[in-house]
Amino acid sequence: MSVYFAYEMSTLPDRATAPSPLRSARRTLEIEARAVRAVANRLDAGFTRAVELILACTGRVVVSGMGKSGHVARKIASTLASTGTPAFFVHAAEASHGDLGMITSQDVMIALSNSGESAELLAIIPLVKRQGARLVAITGAPQSTLAREADAHLDAGVAEEACPLGLAPTASTTAALAMGDALAVALLEARGFGAEDFARSHPGGALGRRLLTHVSDVMRTGDALPIVPRAALLPQAILEISRKGMGMTAVVEADGKVAGIFTDGDLRRTLEKPLDVRTLPVAQVMTTQPRTIHPEQLAVEAVKLMEDCRISQILVVDSDFRLVGALNMHDLFRAKVL
Repeated sequence: MSVYFAYEMSTLPDRATAPSPLRSARRTLEIEARAVRAVANRLDAGFTRAVELILACTGRVVVSGMGKSGHVARKIASTLASTGTPAFFVHAAEASHGDLGMITSQDVMIALSNSGESAELLAIIPLVKRQGARLVAITGAPQSTLAREADAHLDAGVAEEACPLGLAPTASTTAALAMGDALAVALLEARGFGAEDFARSHPGGALGRRLLTHVSDVMRTGDALPIVPRAALLPQAILEISRKGMGMTAVVEADGKVAGIFTDGDLRRTLEKPLDVRTLPVAQVMTTQPRTIHPEQLAVEAVKLMEDCRISQILVVDSDFRLVGALNMHDLFRAKVL
């Protein structure tokens, strides 16, 4: 065995003495949790200044960084954009090769660098400021060049990295990420950004479907709507239920106003009674004053009403209580509201 190979083997960790995976994981999470708490305790007027600069911005927020800080910057830009602050990511190295043209005097740049001395960022900062854009820096070094050049500095410094070698960015990137989230949430609340605003930024997601889908979007209308007149006999109502496949039929007055609803459950209860179903008017066995909803209400409101009342169908009426549609749980499942 060569001396070199023996040295290499001696530097490898001893598996017999290495900490267990759970112990290592807990240590990592505890260090990162302490780092985030420390960042929270150090928040100062610089954070308020950063929020003010971004709220006053008439352009976009440009987020930039290198290496791991670049990955964090990309996530911060995405979070800002989805919570009401128009933002995009620019790679610090690419900025020096043309992408700097994306930045205008109306923009605010958020620059991330744990050391505050990232050469790629420092190379573009004078050009960004010459453009007239404002600069917010997130660093772990308040006395760094980047921090001193910033219009607002956010201190995301950490006492130690979770990496036992002290080399891989771990606690520092977690702290920077948390600082970005804090900034995004503060801006969200300052703008009065609500759930419906969020849904408009996420139309393809589950939340978007839940918050942007109205009853009118999913209700059945026209020939698909089960409906019989108040004067109808029970066999006519049963046939309408079978044809339309909703497990019920609406019963309406001559002017189109809802008189009641007749469901599969009503039919079972009727058959238990000594009645002549062939000549029985449906109005005698229907449910009067059924639950209803308006077409402009959200589909999730229909879900809640149906769940609270333990019903599987609901009639949709206009402001004059005229029938305009109906829906059941299957319709809501198909629309992916549930």
